[in-house]
Amino acid sequence: MKIIEYKSLLSEYNINELSSEQCKLIKLAEKSSLKAYAPYSNFFVGAAIKLSNGKMVTGNNQENSAFPSGLCAERVALFYTGANYPNEKIEKIAIFAKASFNFNQIIMPCGNCRQALIEYEHKQNQNIELILKDQKNNILISKSIANILPFAFKCDELKKI
Repeated sequence: MKIIEYKSLLSEYNINELSSEQCKLIKLAEKSSLKAYAPYSNFFVGAAIKLSNGKMVTGNNQENSAFPSGLCAERVALFYTGANYPNEKIEKIAIFAKASFNFNQIIMPCGNCRQALIEYEHKQNQNIELILKDQKNNILISKSIANILPFAFKCDELKKI
């Protein structure tokens, strides 16, 4: 037997340590969370993406009473980006979560969003910086989506079928 250990590398920051671009992206994610449709969970998430052409795209979670029919903020922003800017690389994504209830942690993207994000990272052959912020101004940054999805599903052979 062989044990494989994988460590995720994220950095903790305060708002004063971020670049103006990172701050702008976070503000856009926060603003986008205000437009989220979350009547069931009261959990409001905003995402903002910075593209290689300098454009910034936002998204927010959209719930539905048939729960699987909703979509997370990350994928709303990601899929809008893919549909409207298919040739631009995604450089950064900022995610902000707030709720009508107290939670004491930075919220990570769900498994579906991690897989969608890593697909774009693989597709563009370039890391996507992930910036996470909570209501208490705690910030975590990962230089790559691979840090939060170490054993991502990837099968290049599927593209040959």
